[in-house]
Amino acid sequence: MKKELHPKNYRPVIFLDNSSKTRFLINSTVNTKEKATWDDGKEYPLYTVEISSASHPFYTGNETVIDTAGRVEKFKARATKSGAKKAASKK
Repeated sequence: MKKELHPKNYRPVIFLDNSSKTRFLINSTVNTKEKATWDDGKEYPLYTVEISSASHPFYTGNETVIDTAGRVEKFKARATKSGAKKAASKK
């Protein structure tokens, strides 16, 4: 491997999928504040993600709605409001 190819903070990091609670140990440069213990007993930086290959519908084949920020409800409210405006303008 070439020297000085990777950044200085390139290290193993635990990625935790919030929706499926699956964990992955992958080398990364992501900045983290938390730490967790892996299966080997060592402590690694922990980074949480909302969706990964363990929970994404493309990989799992399961259609699920993951909405932690309330975006779906906001979209539905806007769509309903917009539909009401269009109906009122046609009259």
